[in-house]
Amino acid sequence: MMKQWLGTTWESKWTFDEPLPIQEQLVPAALEGKDVIAQSPTGTGKTLAYVIPLLRFAEERPNETSGLILAPSQELAIQITDVVREWVQGTDVTVTPLIGGANIKRQMERLKKKPSIVVGTPGRVQELIDMKKLKMHTVLHIVLDEGDQLLESRERKDVASIIRATDDRRQLILVSATVTEAIERVANEWMTDPVRFHVTAEDLPKSGEIVHSFIKAEQRDKLPILRGLANVEGLHALAFMNNVDQVVIKQLQLSDKNVPIGILHGELSKQEREKTLREFRQGKLRILLSTDVAARGLDIDGLTHVIHVDVPREEEQYIHRSGRTGRAGKDGEVLSLLSIREEKDYRRLTKGKKPVHKEWAYGELREKRAARPNSPKSRRRPTKRKKKK
Repeated sequence: MMKQWLGTTWESKWTFDEPLPIQEQLVPAALEGKDVIAQSPTGTGKTLAYVIPLLRFAEERPNETSGLILAPSQELAIQITDVVREWVQGTDVTVTPLIGGANIKRQMERLKKKPSIVVGTPGRVQELIDMKKLKMHTVLHIVLDEGDQLLESRERKDVASIIRATDDRRQLILVSATVTEAIERVANEWMTDPVRFHVTAEDLPKSGEIVHSFIKAEQRDKLPILRGLANVEGLHALAFMNNVDQVVIKQLQLSDKNVPIGILHGELSKQEREKTLREFRQGKLRILLSTDVAARGLDIDGLTHVIHVDVPREEEQYIHRSGRTGRAGKDGEVLSLLSIREEKDYRRLTKGKKPVHKEWAYGELREKRAARPNSPKSRRRPTKRKKKK
């Protein structure tokens, strides 16, 4: 079946045994030119599911910009670009990234060569459209990757403006781990009879076992616990905080400590982000402490843990963060460091998951007897003292 979808140009690039469920559903529908809403957990092959149709369309007219992929973060846009680059090597199809923070003059020069596919963040793409450097009349295929975040963010106006700049014939593909009201509005306004796909974790082959666990910790004790975890042999974890200011504070607190923890947030320069991600992928850093900028789409091999230093505010955040581990049939662990005020939210987010109560003690992470936050403590009957005769 994949040979039929790939065609002769791309057949040799396929190195997998079988397509994943989202690929089996999305690829043929997209090749038919249909608008698509694809809901699938993070790490289930969504990127390749939409890249393959874009490649097929692009090879028909490689010297025009026919495909546009929008991503909510620079990191995700770069990662998507790398996937496309790997596939287009040795062909006439070309790709270029258009992301904020990069040299815009260099991007303008690349656009003069009319890349077949562009991958970008909404702000920079809109800026180049306004400057009349990115011609949208040839763009017939638009992908919104992590559509829920794109449409809930401050850049949703740019996303709408970009879609309006295209011809009415254009195809719109939206992929996301969750489908929100904002996505439904886009479907009603911009799509024509969209095909909908929903792949769940149960549909995936060789799904790894994910353990959800927690450590009860005072706020002031979270960083020492994180430092301890960074010295655990074999651990390779993404750790998340809710507030960028707190991440910056932690960066300052760690700056004079010789611990293998890197920092990633939206206020770093492009070069700093790339260096940190490279060292994390190489294993020089055991923990990458980040805001949600790294929660979407980053695919890092060998990720053993996701650590919620701050419990996320929304269920979608918990899903997206947690989806970084347990990929491709490998086991993983989602560990949350709980202060007293976070326990209520944690119970709501992990309802039905049976999280394991753990503790950090004597340099190791180990299971504790308690099964849930706020669970009744074991009560021992006081031993009666024997009366002296």
